Amino acid sequence: MSNSKVELRKILPVFLSFIVMGFVDIIGVATGYVKKDFELTDFAAQFLPMMVLLWFFVLAVPVGVLQDKFGKRNMLNIGMVIQAIGLGLPFILYSRTMMYASFILLGIGNTIIQVSANPLLQDVSPSDKLASYMSTSQFVKAIISFTGPLIATFFFTSFGDWKLVFAVYGVTSLLAALWLSMTPITESKSDRKPASFASCLGLLKNRFVAFMALSIFLIVGAEVSINTNISNILIAKYGITLEKAAIGISLFFAGETISRLLGAIILNWIKPRVFLMLTTLVALAGVLGVFFAPGNTIAFVSIFIIGLGIGNMFPIIFSLALDKLPERANEVSGLIIMAVSGGAFIPLVMGFVSTTFGPIASISVIGACMLYILWVSFFVRKNQSAV
Repeated sequence: MSNSKVELRKILPVFLSFIVMGFVDIIGVATGYVKKDFELTDFAAQFLPMMVLLWFFVLAVPVGVLQDKFGKRNMLNIGMVIQAIGLGLPFILYSRTMMYASFILLGIGNTIIQVSANPLLQDVSPSDKLASYMSTSQFVKAIISFTGPLIATFFFTSFGDWKLVFAVYGVTSLLAALWLSMTPITESKSDRKPASFASCLGLLKNRFVAFMALSIFLIVGAEVSINTNISNILIAKYGITLEKAAIGISLFFAGETISRLLGAIILNWIKPRVFLMLTTLVALAGVLGVFFAPGNTIAFVSIFIIGLGIGNMFPIIFSLALDKLPERANEVSGLIIMAVSGGAFIPLVMGFVSTTFGPIASISVIGACMLYILWVSFFVRKNQSAV
């Protein structure tokens, strides 16, 4: 949108798609309940989030190509409908196999949503307000991630069925798709050749871009690992109930939510490369706090601190990568979205460590991810010409 006129009838249904996008983070508390209901090991339970996040690697670039042909709004609607179907499967039959199928469809649908929603927001935003709207959309998404575990806990304690959160999310996804389908939107067309697997992977020959991609891989992996494992760690260490332990997930997302709001302000005065180092140190302090916390109250505070630290890492790394090669933004974006698949693999490593050495020892996996990001922050500062 080239003019400065704000058209709420077009912007609001697109903003709702970001709320729907945030539904995917329910996999954290859902994994905890499924693990308990079907008596899964820590390692086996981590295949559930893997079923969701693996699709970011498999489908990110193909979806980008398809939306050039079929349109961003159509692809976004398809994604929300697929996600809704996945959320509805447990009500047909609640079994281990059906939950895997549910998570697969949730992953496929959410991948499509994440690839299509951001460029569609660009089409309905005034050019001078795009950055503000992008920040607002991520803030909205973070709020949904924060409230998800609380909603699931409410349904479990009030009605004895945590899965009711899936019903609420599924119906909302369908309503969002319906609203968006009835909204007329003129989509922009790119003159550039669509990104391909070859062009995206070819960027890994650039050392700076490779480091950024691996950073995203580990950041998202750490986020999902905390989301899906922190309840198990708190239960093992302090003997609290799953419902109380799930508060830790909400506190983590609350930290991320506040972090993103503060980051949008602070980054007006502090350079991204400096802010990345500071936020990584904050996250590491939180990891150490969880590891050494003598009681669950201090552990909860430490989890919140981890969220404060991790919250801005993804957008900072993303912006650094785009600043390095602005003329290849499509390929860089495709590679970064593919790197989100780290959320499928790092939790498996954490689950393996938890099963082999104990839940408390698995915290070291998060620490290792943060130590790499800290090293990257020093690398970026030494290569100031690259940013």
